[in-house]
Parts: sequence; structure tokens; C-alpha cells
Amino acid sequence: MLEIKNDKNKSTVAISGTWDKRVVAEFKNFPPLQKNIVFDFARLVFIDTAGIAFFLHLENKLKAQNHSIKRQNLSPKYAELFDLCEKNFSQAPTFKPKRKRKIRFFIGIGEKIIYGLHSFRRFIDFTGVVMRELAKLLAHPSKFRFIAFLYHVEHCAINALPIIILTSLLVGIVLTYQAAYQLAQFGANIFIVDLVGISATREIAPLIAAIVIAGRSASSYTAQIGVMKITDEINAMNTMGFNSARFVTIPRVLALTFSMPLIVAVADATSIFGGMIIANFNLGVSWFEFMKRFQEVIAIKHVLIGLFKAPMFGFIIGLIACFRGFGVKSTTESIGIYTTKSVVNAIFWVIAFDAIFSIFLTQAGI
Repeated sequence: MLEIKNDKNKSTVAISGTWDKRVVAEFKNFPPLQKNIVFDFARLVFIDTAGIAFFLHLENKLKAQNHSIKRQNLSPKYAELFDLCEKNFSQAPTFKPKRKRKIRFFIGIGEKIIYGLHSFRRFIDFTGVVMRELAKLLAHPSKFRFIAFLYHVEHCAINALPIIILTSLLVGIVLTYQAAYQLAQFGANIFIVDLVGISATREIAPLIAAIVIAGRSASSYTAQIGVMKITDEINAMNTMGFNSARFVTIPRVLALTFSMPLIVAVADATSIFGGMIIANFNLGVSWFEFMKRFQEVIAIKHVLIGLFKAPMFGFIIGLIACFRGFGVKSTTESIGIYTTKSVVNAIFWVIAFDAIFSIFLTQAGI
């Protein structure tokens, strides 16, 4: 198959027979050659693209070692095939050595911080656009899409009441059940009303309701707007002169903002009812005693604080959900990605704002 003749400064490699992918696969090592190399194809019978790629790779490797390469006695049809393969031949990519693990770790942290800052800046811009459109609607209330507002109130708030009721009831039961035995040890059964009443109305019920709405309605908003982006409905709306913030975002955000106090009120009542059930059966506190104690010790400010936080939670959830919806790319996979981001971001910021409210109100003595 190969015959090599070495002179003083020249090596002639005589190539004969068939060179196809089978022969190339079986070829092992190439002997050392002189500075000047001639590939003689006079006795070549057949060669395919795998054989040509083998010789092109060999030539490039030898040229990199400062050898001079020459071909001779190559038939015209194989010469054309060599030229065609040589034009499209590419060497295997050279990979740079991997950076040290510690350096990659800090680079990854930096990239995530930069991405987070860019995302936060876009969110601030988005919030500014929404607030500007809200100001315009206050000046021209007739342009408000009231039917769309009622639609989103029904589908994303009213229809969520069953899961809100069930979740709040279970939370009230669990909260009371865990505290019941601790209070019973000290004979302070009646204080279960104080614990459940204040914690449920002031913190637990609004927070649980907001988390459920974030998981249910925020994902719905993001998926709806994401599909509208993929199907070019948003682009068509902007092309026809309709403001997407006014027509898409504001009805959804205001629907959650105005319906969250109702949802929190239902969550308050349901969680307290769950506490009453456990107090009656485990601590011997009757329904009448529970309600009488509740009226005596639970100030109206605790209920109002929970209701005051509710519209803010709704506004945050709606705004984040719409922002993530407008961030969806032109692939169906991105809908799932941005829906997940929407729910996670909404829950995080709801908990963060609840913590801020709790610290501020506690410091203010409220």
C-alpha cells in the first residue's frame, strides 16, 4: 500500500492500491520522513473522501513540522476530488486549557450578578412604563378596559377562592394543632385565640394567600402573554397602534391588586375557622368562648394590617408576572422557563416585602 524511498533530503511515498475508509481505519503509524516529501499516486487504483481526508490531515501535520509537500502522478478525476475536499477541509478544533475551578466559580458568580442587574434594570423600565400608562388612565378613565378587568378578576381571583379556602383552612388547623399541646401544659388553653387570631390575620393568611395566587395566577399571566408573543399578537397589537402595556398589562395587574383584599379576607376567616375547630376538640374552648375572646383581644388593626398588605402583594405579583411574560423568546421552551421564573420571583418578593412590612410595623409599635 505504501512504499517509502528516502534520499538525502527527499522522501518519495509511493501510494498504490485502494484507499477507502476501511484501509484508513486500519492504518496505524507513519514512519519518519525527510524534509522534502513527494506523494506519488501513479499506482493508485481507488480513493474515496475518507482516504483524501487522511492524506490532507497528514499533509497539514507535516507542513506544521516544516516539511514541504508535493503531489505527482495524480489522475485528473482524483485531482479534482482532492481540490474539492481541500477547499472544505477543516482541522479538528484546538481546545484551550480549562481554567481553574476556583476562577470559573467566581466568573460564574460575576456573570449571574451582571445578568441579575440587567434584569432588574429592565424590570424598573417596565414598571415605569406601567406607571405612566396608569397615570394616563387616571386622566382619561373612559379608556380603561373594564370588561377585561372583570374577566381577569373572575378567572385569576374569584376562581382561585376554592384552593385559597382549602389551604387557609389547613394552615389554621396545623397552626392551632401545633400550639395546642404547648398551651395545654400550662393551662393556658384560652390563649390559643390570641395566637391564632393575631398570627393568622396579621401575617399567615395574607402570606399564604399571596403565595397561592403567585403560583396559580402569576404562572397563568406569564404563559398567556408568552403565547401572545410567540404568535406575534403583541407585535400585531403594537403595529396597529394599541399600547400593549395598556391593553395587556394594566387589566391584569389591577385585577390582582383590587381582588387581593377579598382573597385575604376569605383566607383570614377560613384560617380562624380552622383554629376554632382544633380549639374546640383538643383544648375544650367552645365556639362561643372562642368568638368572645377573639372580640376582646384581637384589635381591628391586626386585620387592617393584613388587608393593607394585600393590594401591594397583588400589584407585585401581577407586575412580575407580566414582566416575565413579555420576556418570553420565540420558542415554546422559553414559556416554561419564564413561567418558572415568574412564580419564583413573585413568591420571593412577596416574602421579602412581608418581612419589610413586619420589621417596619414592629419598629413603629403598630
